[in-house]
Amino acid sequence: MKNKVWFITGCSTGFGRELAKEVLKAGYRAVVTSRKISDVEDLIRDYPDNAIALTLDVTKEAEIKAAVAEAIRHFGEIDVLVNNAGIGYFGAIEESEEDEVRRMFEINFWGLAHVTNAVLPVMRKQRSGHILNVASIGGLVGFPAVGFYNATKFAVDGYSDALSKELAPLGIRVTVICPSGFRTDWAGRSANNSKIIIDDYKATAAANKDNIRGYSGKQPGDPERAAKAIVKAVESKNPPLHLLLGKAALKGARNKLEVLKKDFDAWADVTEGADFPEGE
Repeated sequence: MKNKVWFITGCSTGFGRELAKEVLKAGYRAVVTSRKISDVEDLIRDYPDNAIALTLDVTKEAEIKAAVAEAIRHFGEIDVLVNNAGIGYFGAIEESEEDEVRRMFEINFWGLAHVTNAVLPVMRKQRSGHILNVASIGGLVGFPAVGFYNATKFAVDGYSDALSKELAPLGIRVTVICPSGFRTDWAGRSANNSKIIIDDYKATAAANKDNIRGYSGKQPGDPERAAKAIVKAVESKNPPLHLLLGKAALKGARNKLEVLKKDFDAWADVTEGADFPEGE
């Protein structure tokens, strides 16, 4: 287990940085990546035999291919892929600027998908591996002011669900990481605001944006403890498809289940009535 090679994206700050530190401290080998290699060189300084730092912008296909190739050249395998790189964006859905939204999708969804596609041939050949896709409780529950961010993370969740079913017979596991509020840069410099403001959304989107921004740095979630939880999940014989991180994530997911069940049960007759009658 300790000989496994982890390939982690977005290691300059937040979850990626803490996870890289935890993985290396635990004795694993690691490929630590960031858009600027200078941001992560300190992480590998004490682990010359177990770690390499590589430049990787997940929106650049050439960098993805080069990083994966170098990881294989150096270590010979990739056992755990952590798709962590991502950004946020604040604005009511009607306020949101399409170029900003598309940029977010390129990073949060397409970047994740492209890195995964680059690593999958390696894992298929090995007939083993574990892919961890960092989503959010916002990939299970929608919130005002982050509707398009929610859309990127809902996409990651649906993609991961399908991927897990495709890869299970090949010995490759998939886990979606779903954090609530953690003390990372997500609500700080990593998320832009829409320049468009519509007063009608003052009580919903604007209020929630101000709440999230004001809470930055004070969130109850501890990135170091989250990193330990992620390593524990990878080391488990039966890792979950969804790993919720934080009390708010668990509460939000359970509330969503209750809302879904209430709607499904209340409309069950109408739902079933949409089929042809039996025998037709």
